[in-house]
Amino acid sequence: MSIVSEIPRRRFLRGLGCAMALPMLDSMALGRAPRPPQRLAFLFVPNGVHRAGFVPAKEGELSSLPSILASLKPHRGDFSVLSGLDHNNARALGDGPGDHARSAACFLTGAHPRKTSGSDIHVGVSVDQVAAKTLGVETRFASLELGCEAGRQSGGCDSGYSCAYSSSISWRSAHQPMTKEINPKAVFDRLFLLGAQEETDAHRDKRLRLRKSLLDFVQADRRSLLSDVGARDRRKLDEYFEAVREIEQRVDRAQKGARKQRSDAGMDRPAGVPEDYGEHVRLMLDLIAMAFRLDLTRVVSFMYANEGSNRSYPSLGINGGHHYLSHHGNDPAKLDALQRINTFQIEQFAHFLKTLDGAREGAGSLLDSTAVMWGAGIGDGNRHDHGNLPTLLAGRGAGHRPGRHRRYAQGTPMCDLYVSLLQGVGAPAQQFGDSKGSVKLG
Repeated sequence: MSIVSEIPRRRFLRGLGCAMALPMLDSMALGRAPRPPQRLAFLFVPNGVHRAGFVPAKEGELSSLPSILASLKPHRGDFSVLSGLDHNNARALGDGPGDHARSAACFLTGAHPRKTSGSDIHVGVSVDQVAAKTLGVETRFASLELGCEAGRQSGGCDSGYSCAYSSSISWRSAHQPMTKEINPKAVFDRLFLLGAQEETDAHRDKRLRLRKSLLDFVQADRRSLLSDVGARDRRKLDEYFEAVREIEQRVDRAQKGARKQRSDAGMDRPAGVPEDYGEHVRLMLDLIAMAFRLDLTRVVSFMYANEGSNRSYPSLGINGGHHYLSHHGNDPAKLDALQRINTFQIEQFAHFLKTLDGAREGAGSLLDSTAVMWGAGIGDGNRHDHGNLPTLLAGRGAGHRPGRHRRYAQGTPMCDLYVSLLQGVGAPAQQFGDSKGSVKLG
């Protein structure tokens, strides 16, 4: 394919005081096909799952899927179900109750958190932050930490454990959790306006006051770029601009319709958070996909909700709180509600995989160079267990070969999976957390 002109790799569209990032184009590759970067995403759900509807009956090829995973049927060749993985350090180990706090704190660190509700929190560095030290050196953001539920970084939330443990899965150091962003508007501005230094306060206020699209402000530069690139890049840019505008409109609708609500932790949810929880989750996942598409980051963690969340699901006809329902005592009505909640969570995951698969990159898609882990730090919420944790791994990044139910030996540390993922994306790792080795992904 002939290249009309060579575009600098880090070119932005600029106009009226703001700047907008561009996706990778053929014209940026100096005539050579760009090699897609490796990416990692970690998606966390609280309160465990209803295992009977989650785990396939047989090991091997995913020829059929259990009820909770039904929405993943179009992506049966894009993900694996992993069984047998444990987080031993989420267990009490003499510290008594507090399984919810421990499960979130241990989820990506593999470490046992210090039981405290004071400022002397201590757990461990999380796997996403280890990966970010390698994958984040060439991106604007070393990592992104997102979620859908606000939380506190101090005070007690679970049987003497700090709220920081329940509301954080990403940890920069043993003492410092990474603060997650739950407002889609704030994420949109970070991704597309590239920080306050790129847009003066006056221009930002003008844009918001006039309710104009970001695309309106970069129109001249946009037209110039489209005239400089080949037909394939023009198609890619048209798709990109359409996707940006669609996300921008959804963010604007959320901003207009948002009302402040109280979170489980007693804090106000900021304006800009959609009232509809499903739209909130999908919007955040779409923003993650766009961040990957723009190569603004290669490492993301996302919490559907804080661990122990008692969110209700009126859109599903469920008014009881999630945490309350997770203590089901084998009650059929509660188990049915849990299955519907888990099905909803998987439907959002399926939407994310569809978005990644639909974003073309080189000869493939974003899904071909991304490894997405979906899971929980609790297995069965009724028993608060931390063994045989519900875990899905999607995409073909990190050397993963999807399409199977893999059963590892009972008691295999979850951190063995993390070692394999780190090694698969080129991060130096022989040991992580309580790992004893690595697991097969291929």
